[in-house]
Amino acid sequence: MRIAFIGLGNMGAPMARNLIKAGHHLDLFDLNTSVLAELAGLGGHISDSPRHAASSAELVITMLPAAAHVRSVYLGENGVLAGVRAGTPVVDCSTIDPQTARDVSAAAKKQGVDMGDAPVSGGTGGAAAGTLTFMVGGSDALFATLQPVLAQMGRNIVHCGDVGTGQIAKICNNLLLGISMVGVSEAMALGNALGIDTKVLAGIINSSTGRCWSSDTYNPWPGIIDTAPAARGYTGGFGADLMLKDLGLATEAAKQAHQPVILGAVAQQIYQAMSLRGDGGKDFSAIVESYRKPE
Repeated sequence: MRIAFIGLGNMGAPMARNLIKAGHHLDLFDLNTSVLAELAGLGGHISDSPRHAASSAELVITMLPAAAHVRSVYLGENGVLAGVRAGTPVVDCSTIDPQTARDVSAAAKKQGVDMGDAPVSGGTGGAAAGTLTFMVGGSDALFATLQPVLAQMGRNIVHCGDVGTGQIAKICNNLLLGISMVGVSEAMALGNALGIDTKVLAGIINSSTGRCWSSDTYNPWPGIIDTAPAARGYTGGFGADLMLKDLGLATEAAKQAHQPVILGAVAQQIYQAMSLRGDGGKDFSAIVESYRKPE
């Protein structure tokens, strides 16, 4: 299949690599020339604009940093909708607010283009391994078209409902993730301050009612999980500034829905303080450093 892939950052690049490995012809666009060169070396083809990339595509996939980038890439003068042919399926895998997903999809529909949203979970490791979870919002027909392609980049492909519901699922999941990581950090730091061996504490939590992914797979305390960012100085993984962005999306969506997210708002402020300290580039599990006493 001829696929236009636009947005080759920490998530998009490994996703594109997996599609190239699967035998697809990829027309690529990104502002990062080095990653374009790398993927061209693997068999991808460099385009000079989203419009150019989309013009011959049988499927368009985008993975972009924020809502403003999605609007620009789709609606701009040299954007996807300026070049894509009517009837071409389109999916945006960015994490953005549900309303932007619906607005851009509505603009695409006016041109005879069926567009869905499919944000992902699984981080850079899942993107590289092809084990991502895709939360897809869109028509039944679009989901049926997308599913086999997304399955070459992910393990769990879930149809959430109409356009925008993929974003709803993603921001609710990350709202819980951000809160749970703060909770695990507080518990681990409290146990350490009171004198229990943190490995013993983590083992108890992970076999008791406090068990959660933030503890048993991604524990923020150094020396607990060898594969967690805590074992490598909180490098790689999911940046705190990205978590802060997602918590902002969740709290803003909650405001529009008149729905309280009290713990989410508190977590947002905790990550905001972390970012202001200059630690926004660290993995979000480095929030534990907010609770650790200086050594």
